[in-house]
Amino acid sequence: QVQLVESGGGLVQAGGSLRLSCAASGRTFGTNGMGWFRQAPGKEREFVATINWSGGSTNYADFVKGRFTISRDNAKNTVYLQMNSLKPEDTAVYYCAAKPLPYGSAQQRDYYFWGQGTQVTVSS
Repeated sequence: QVQLVESGGGLVQAGGSLRLSCAASGRTFGTNGMGWFRQAPGKEREFVATINWSGGSTNYADFVKGRFTISRDNAKNTVYLQMNSLKPEDTAVYYCAAKPLPYGSAQQRDYYFWGQGTQVTVSS
Protein backbone atom coordinates (compact mmCIF):
# COMPACT_ATOMS: atom_id res chain seq x y z
CA GLN A 1 0.00 0.00 0.00
CA VAL A 2 1.25 3.49 -0.86
CA GLN A 3 -0.25 6.79 0.27
CA LEU A 4 0.58 9.88 -1.77
CA VAL A 5 0.32 13.55 -0.82
CA GLU A 6 1.02 16.28 -3.37
CA SER A 7 2.09 19.82 -2.53
CA GLY A 8 3.59 22.86 -4.21
CA GLY A 9 0.72 23.96 -6.39
CA GLY A 10 -0.43 27.55 -6.57
CA LEU A 11 -0.95 30.60 -8.73
CA VAL A 12 1.86 31.73 -11.02
CA GLN A 13 2.18 34.06 -13.98
CA ALA A 14 2.85 32.76 -17.46
CA GLY A 15 6.56 32.10 -17.90
CA GLY A 16 7.02 31.34 -14.23
CA SER A 17 8.00 28.15 -12.44
CA LEU A 18 6.66 25.82 -9.78
CA ARG A 19 7.98 22.64 -8.22
CA LEU A 20 5.46 20.03 -7.21
CA SER A 21 6.30 17.43 -4.60
CA CYS A 22 4.69 14.09 -3.94
CA ALA A 23 5.44 12.54 -0.56
CA ALA A 24 4.87 8.82 -0.41
CA SER A 25 4.43 6.52 2.53
CA GLY A 26 4.88 2.80 2.28
CA ARG A 27 7.70 0.36 2.53
CA THR A 28 7.95 -0.29 -1.21
CA PHE A 29 8.29 3.28 -2.54
CA GLY A 30 11.76 2.66 -3.92
CA THR A 31 10.42 -0.14 -6.12
CA ASN A 32 7.50 1.78 -7.66
CA GLY A 33 7.34 3.45 -11.01
CA MET A 34 5.82 6.90 -10.51
CA GLY A 35 3.90 9.32 -12.67
CA TRP A 36 2.36 12.77 -12.81
CA PHE A 37 -0.97 13.37 -14.50
CA ARG A 38 -3.19 16.42 -14.79
CA GLN A 39 -6.83 17.26 -15.31
CA ALA A 40 -7.99 20.62 -16.60
CA PRO A 41 -11.59 21.81 -16.12
CA GLY A 42 -13.91 20.05 -18.53
CA LYS A 43 -11.18 17.75 -19.80
CA GLU A 44 -10.11 14.20 -19.13
CA ARG A 45 -7.10 13.45 -16.98
CA GLU A 46 -3.94 13.18 -19.08
CA PHE A 47 -0.39 11.93 -18.74
CA VAL A 48 2.37 14.43 -17.96
CA ALA A 49 5.54 12.56 -16.95
CA THR A 50 6.78 9.26 -15.56
CA ILE A 51 9.91 7.93 -13.91
CA ASN A 52 11.18 4.46 -13.15
CA TRP A 53 12.14 3.13 -9.73
CA SER A 54 15.74 4.34 -9.83
CA GLY A 55 15.17 7.66 -11.58
CA GLY A 56 17.31 6.52 -14.47
CA SER A 57 14.50 6.49 -17.01
CA THR A 58 11.93 9.20 -17.64
CA ASN A 59 9.29 9.95 -20.24
CA TYR A 60 7.21 13.04 -20.94
CA ALA A 61 4.14 14.10 -22.80
CA ASP A 62 5.07 16.07 -25.90
CA PHE A 63 3.44 19.24 -24.62
CA VAL A 64 5.80 19.44 -21.60
CA LYS A 65 9.06 18.25 -23.12
CA GLY A 66 11.83 20.74 -22.49
CA ARG A 67 9.78 22.57 -19.84
CA PHE A 68 9.03 20.01 -17.12
CA THR A 69 11.40 17.66 -15.31
CA ILE A 70 10.42 14.68 -13.19
CA SER A 71 12.81 13.40 -10.54
CA ARG A 72 12.75 11.36 -7.37
CA ASP A 73 14.61 11.03 -4.11
CA ASN A 74 14.05 7.53 -2.76
CA ALA A 75 15.78 8.38 0.51
CA LYS A 76 13.06 10.99 1.08
CA ASN A 77 10.22 8.95 -0.46
CA THR A 78 9.46 11.91 -2.69
CA VAL A 79 8.85 12.53 -6.36
CA TYR A 80 9.14 16.00 -7.86
CA LEU A 81 7.86 17.77 -10.93
CA GLN A 82 9.81 20.90 -11.80
CA MET A 83 7.69 23.04 -14.10
CA ASN A 84 9.31 25.90 -15.99
CA SER A 85 8.05 28.27 -18.68
CA LEU A 86 4.51 27.69 -17.53
CA LYS A 87 1.64 28.52 -19.86
CA PRO A 88 -2.03 29.26 -19.12
CA GLU A 89 -2.90 25.94 -20.75
CA ASP A 90 -0.92 24.18 -18.00
CA THR A 91 -3.65 25.17 -15.56
CA ALA A 92 -5.01 21.96 -14.04
CA VAL A 93 -5.14 19.78 -10.98
CA TYR A 94 -1.93 17.76 -10.93
CA TYR A 95 -1.97 14.22 -9.57
CA CYS A 96 0.85 12.00 -8.44
CA ALA A 97 0.46 8.26 -8.95
CA ALA A 98 2.34 5.08 -8.08
CA LYS A 99 2.33 1.79 -9.93
CA PRO A 100 3.15 -1.61 -8.47
CA LEU A 101 5.86 -2.37 -11.01
CA PRO A 102 9.23 -0.58 -11.10
CA TYR A 103 9.02 0.85 -14.62
CA GLY A 104 7.42 4.09 -15.70
CA SER A 105 4.24 4.22 -17.76
CA ALA A 106 2.08 6.75 -19.54
CA GLN A 107 -1.03 4.63 -19.06
CA GLN A 108 -3.35 5.55 -16.18
CA ARG A 109 -4.59 1.97 -15.91
CA ASP A 110 -1.11 0.88 -14.79
CA TYR A 111 -1.28 3.01 -11.64
CA TYR A 112 -2.86 1.62 -8.49
CA PHE A 113 -2.33 4.50 -6.07
CA TRP A 114 -3.26 8.16 -6.52
CA GLY A 115 -2.86 11.33 -4.53
CA GLN A 116 -5.59 13.88 -3.95
CA GLY A 117 -4.15 16.38 -6.39
CA THR A 118 -2.78 19.91 -6.18
CA GLN A 119 -4.11 22.89 -8.12
CA VAL A 120 -1.82 24.75 -10.51
CA THR A 121 -3.15 27.97 -12.00
CA VAL A 122 -1.18 29.92 -14.59
CA SER A 123 -2.36 33.44 -15.32
CA SER A 124 -1.75 35.19 -18.61
